[in-house]
Amino acid sequence: CVRGFSSWKPETGYNHSRLNIPVLFGMIFVVGVVGNSLVLVVIGSLKHRGGERVLSPTNIFIVNLSLADLSFLLLCVPVHATIYSLPEWVFGAFLCKFGHYFYTVSMLVSIFTLAGMSVDRYIAVVRSKSSVCVRSRRKALVGVCLIWTLSLACSVPVGQHQILTNHPTAPNSTFCWENWSGASRRAFKVSVLVLGFVLPLLLICCCYTRVSTGLISVIDALMFSSSQTVQTILLVVAAFTICWMPHHIIAMWVEFGRFPLNDASFAFRIVSHCLSYGNSCVNPILYAFLSENFRTACRRVFTRSLSYPPPSNGKVVRFRMDNFSTTHSTTNI
Repeated sequence: CVRGFSSWKPETGYNHSRLNIPVLFGMIFVVGVVGNSLVLVVIGSLKHRGGERVLSPTNIFIVNLSLADLSFLLLCVPVHATIYSLPEWVFGAFLCKFGHYFYTVSMLVSIFTLAGMSVDRYIAVVRSKSSVCVRSRRKALVGVCLIWTLSLACSVPVGQHQILTNHPTAPNSTFCWENWSGASRRAFKVSVLVLGFVLPLLLICCCYTRVSTGLISVIDALMFSSSQTVQTILLVVAAFTICWMPHHIIAMWVEFGRFPLNDASFAFRIVSHCLSYGNSCVNPILYAFLSENFRTACRRVFTRSLSYPPPSNGKVVRFRMDNFSTTHSTTNI
């Protein structure tokens, strides 16, 4: 949270904002929870040869992304919504530390997973001849473990410096405040910007540029699929940039400038929160629902559940499912 906003509210229309902001956050919460839960249900229902549930490398990253986004929505959004609707912090010292800590953890996990997925797409499409050796479920799981370990470790300073305190303008109220200043705080904020935005964005752009170039160069029969790929890649990069750039702009503005406390800056902060929260709603659409394979699987899963009861002879209804992919590649990856 931006220092000062924990206790500062806009002078005009605050009562109106106390109602509208939680409603807006609630809409993001519902859409994101439904979308990410649906992704997990569909992927969890897939059965490959032999009736076993086997996750491909791509699907492992998609599951991890949905779990990170779902955890973020369930644990962080409801708590942070109360900052704008209640006059003080009511959740105690533990959630003061854990809520802000896990906010950073889930943000980094989501971003690192998006970067990992771009590398996975690059290997599958551009380095397809060697992808069988490089891409495996075991390596994908190792990558996911590294993502969580790095995110958990990098976020420790956030939890360490969140405290419960009061404010001169409201001495009888309790606020969750970041008690941290100086060069170490600035170094941490810049590190989060570089590791959690700049480098992943560059990696995503480089990988998907090579993916689009590789697909455009294939035979004419695949040109329509390549056109869809380029559009999806542009959406992925644009969504990532738009959703997270305002958050980091405010963080750098606070550290290296003089962030004003007025109605305009309050609105800007609300927009930045909504966009960062909204990224958890956009991810299932970009990385699952735009995939023809996923839509087919979704229809079959729910058609089977609603229209066709399980066979009485104990046989398992199975269908073949390739990796979900935003690249719409026709290669069997």
